[in-house]
Amino acid sequence: MSAKRIFWTMVLASAAIMAVTVGLRQTMGLFVSPLNSSTGLGIVTISFALAVGQFAWGAAQPLFGLLADRIGSYKVIVIGALMLALGLSVTPYMHSGFGLMLFLGILSAMGAGAGSFSILIGATAQRVPAERRAFASGFINAGGSFGQFVFAPFAQALIGSIGWVGALWTLAASALLTIPLGLPFREKKAAPTAHAAEIGIRQQLRVSFGDPSYVLLHAAFFTCGFHIAFLITHLPGEVNLCGLPASVSAASIAIIGLANIVGSIGAGWLSQIRRMKMVLFWMYGSRAAAVALYLAAPKTALTFYVFAFVLGLTWLATVPPTAGLVGKLFGTRHLATLFGLTLLTHQIGGFFGAWLGGIAIATTGNYNWMWYADIALAAIAAVLNLPIKEGRPTVAAAAA
Repeated sequence: MSAKRIFWTMVLASAAIMAVTVGLRQTMGLFVSPLNSSTGLGIVTISFALAVGQFAWGAAQPLFGLLADRIGSYKVIVIGALMLALGLSVTPYMHSGFGLMLFLGILSAMGAGAGSFSILIGATAQRVPAERRAFASGFINAGGSFGQFVFAPFAQALIGSIGWVGALWTLAASALLTIPLGLPFREKKAAPTAHAAEIGIRQQLRVSFGDPSYVLLHAAFFTCGFHIAFLITHLPGEVNLCGLPASVSAASIAIIGLANIVGSIGAGWLSQIRRMKMVLFWMYGSRAAAVALYLAAPKTALTFYVFAFVLGLTWLATVPPTAGLVGKLFGTRHLATLFGLTLLTHQIGGFFGAWLGGIAIATTGNYNWMWYADIALAAIAAVLNLPIKEGRPTVAAAAA
């Protein structure tokens, strides 16, 4: 198989898997109100279960990255598909906070993590040329955004037509699509170079966490997780507070996904010709400005749609330059694990974004202080990227 065909086979398969796993995860906020009405567990309990899911999804990344190195990426993808399908299908039968946390918060989230960024980007990076990795990461990331664009209105339509239980069952069945989509990952990866094989994972972790640039990446990515989890979990609640129909929240989530297709591919392209730390600086800075402008704007459907589009341009577009920086700093030998650990930090931020949002609405009746915290954290994250030590892109990479 030619190098070009290998590149597009891996990239398209990864993007398709991401479309399913990320698309399913990013619709869970639409089920908060139906779950609350049906179970009576309360917004705080449901938000906590989803917050645990944010953490579990992140924790799954390095764990499944290590497992993929042992048994292969395809087997991990299959395990994840089964976990995700089981977790979603059993959730309607859970009428306790513990049960909801176990199946929606842990099992389904970890299943989605097995078919997500660290596995797919890590496996693809080991099979494609170095100068195409940033673009590949952006394209794969765009697949997740496309899934969000497709699954958000699809899930809302299912909730309206067959009820939230039937909608979850349908989404659970959709999770199994990743099994045939993952077939290209059965091929063995290219053998690592002798230099890459010299360093073990324990030594690599010591080196990585001893590097201030890697620690700064973690700190900034924490904010990204806080921001995304808060919005994806509580945007439907914010829309409801403004007296607008649920269709506005579903459309907004879909717009975020559509805009992030452009943002992700653009971020992958920019990361080949510009310093990735500066790409991240402007992304985080734009988020702080976007939230501030949203708070000052009248709360109409158009405002939510414009806000969603602006946010969508950077939504998960932080992934290509972050993954690219990790690969640039430490190589691809342990990329699935090292990038998986940054995703764990991302999801620790996600835990607090989802959980504290539920506490905010339950105690104050609005999300105001969460919005203010989001602005402050985004501004801090922008600044944290500046001290990262990154050389300028090479002429070869820029030409590519």
